[in-house]
Amino acid sequence: MSTKSEKINSFDPNGVGVKNGRFIGLPFEESEAKVVLLPVPWDVTVSFQEGTSTGPQNILESSYQLDLFDDLVADAWKIGLYMRQPDQSILEKNEINRRLALTYIELLESGHGIEGNDLGLGLVNAACRELKAWVKTETAAILDQGQLVGIIGGDHSSPLGLLEALGERHDDFGILQLDAHMDLRKAYEGFTFSHASIFYNALAIPQIKKLVQVGIRDCCEEEIQFAESEGERVEVYFDQAIKAALFEGQSFHKIAKDIVDSLPRKVYVSFDIDALNPSLCPHTGTPVPGGLNFNEAIYLLDLLVKSDRQIIGFDLCEVAGIGHDWDGNVGARLAYKLSNLMAKSNRP
Repeated sequence: MSTKSEKINSFDPNGVGVKNGRFIGLPFEESEAKVVLLPVPWDVTVSFQEGTSTGPQNILESSYQLDLFDDLVADAWKIGLYMRQPDQSILEKNEINRRLALTYIELLESGHGIEGNDLGLGLVNAACRELKAWVKTETAAILDQGQLVGIIGGDHSSPLGLLEALGERHDDFGILQLDAHMDLRKAYEGFTFSHASIFYNALAIPQIKKLVQVGIRDCCEEEIQFAESEGERVEVYFDQAIKAALFEGQSFHKIAKDIVDSLPRKVYVSFDIDALNPSLCPHTGTPVPGGLNFNEAIYLLDLLVKSDRQIIGFDLCEVAGIGHDWDGNVGARLAYKLSNLMAKSNRP
């Protein structure tokens, strides 16, 4: 069997992307990778458009047409990047529990009571709790091998298990959340592990000392009040405020630097693709007008790394599923950039 070094020497980074079941057709096995991407094909609690459960497969299949050169990370492809195939048993559980959740959501939205459907809610919450435990177990094993982990969702509930695993391995860290939504609702629609509750749940992890939210433009009073109750632990950069500063002559560099300066040295990056303008993710679950453009997001992440901060993990969530090639294209490019920048930030 060829060594990683031999594979690097024999691989043609200028060739046609080979559909070999690996991200961008790279030649590495998981054991040889510096960064391992774990697909989480789950969108049980989504409240608008479903389909992000096949987002990981869409990203994988779209990746084959990417070129490997990254102007921000020298020889990025040589780092070693491996994406697992989506787990079919998780996808099957998603389909079963999505039907239960959808029945429950339809009752809520029709204005009818939920009597008699409490069992369905309980089953969904139990399944989501099991999913969280599975993610924690899988990512903990990867971290124990000395590798870095990126979660590829699925909806934004997907990374909670990884955040718990990181909390057991780091004394403190911050989260840089790029998102259209605050995701600070408590058990949204009754779902304890709702995609709209991910950071309400994450802030129960004591090692998370700071949450910095960027691009927010759709939230409720409950979330604003919760963020305020957390004091300096939660800092919000609303999309309208960012745009107003730009319109009034402030540079994006200054805005990005303020964001980075508010974070501790160790940072987890949570990237909900709806942080971007909907033209870049038109079929995501809950698109919202406005948002960052692609290069603004990458500039912010690059500045984070240049500040000598360490990215200890990331997630990329809410990319639309199979059949939406443009969404997959953008998602695959983001996954590659996030992986490369995380690896760069962890080099000696």
